[in-house]
Amino acid sequence: MMKKIGILGGISSASTIQYYKTILDMYYKKFSDYYYPEIIINSLNFQYFTNLENEHKTSEYINYIINGINSLQKSGADFVIMAANSPHSVFHSIKQQIDLPVLSIVDAAAEECSRLKLKKVLLTGIKYTMQSSFYQKGFESFGIEVLTPSEKHQDKINSIIFSELVLNRVTENTRENFREILSSYDVDGVILGCTELPLLLNQKDMKLPLIGTLKLHCKAALSYALAES
Repeated sequence: MMKKIGILGGISSASTIQYYKTILDMYYKKFSDYYYPEIIINSLNFQYFTNLENEHKTSEYINYIINGINSLQKSGADFVIMAANSPHSVFHSIKQQIDLPVLSIVDAAAEECSRLKLKKVLLTGIKYTMQSSFYQKGFESFGIEVLTPSEKHQDKINSIIFSELVLNRVTENTRENFREILSSYDVDGVILGCTELPLLLNQKDMKLPLIGTLKLHCKAALSYALAES
């Protein structure tokens, strides 16, 4: 019996759609049947969530996430994935206060970077993620150095995400600008540390290894649902 997947979504809607689609596509590719895992989605208020992040209201932020996870549990979810990178900044605080297993996007990314033998990677995402330290802390035990872009590049990447990607919009000019930013850093690989960034760039666009956190998180969720981990 497969476990029911709970997705804490809406943060943003674009990435939530990709989570849902990716998990089901991965299942079909593996089994070629329609016995898909059951998925329960709780879509949070994106503006309220973002305001709490930007205003650094940590206690309210944690409580809002926990309430969302508790709603998923009441709806029958057996475990949860948070469909964004930024709430993983408070991952350990959340885990201590809930009963459901929560799968970490940072762990999934670190394991992939380790598998690829990457030693120095560039973290991209929203400013909240790039200016937090949870990726650096999560990668320490793997011996992987996590760098962040310059302040100017952080502003540009953040603007791309909030003005285009969360609205499911991508322009070729934006894609080229992002590619140029990534190419300016001496690293072994790039973490796409925002679940909307795969909408902008994929591996065929870059020689550097791109660590797509959304896809890795979905893979971990499907494996857990199938009791493979």
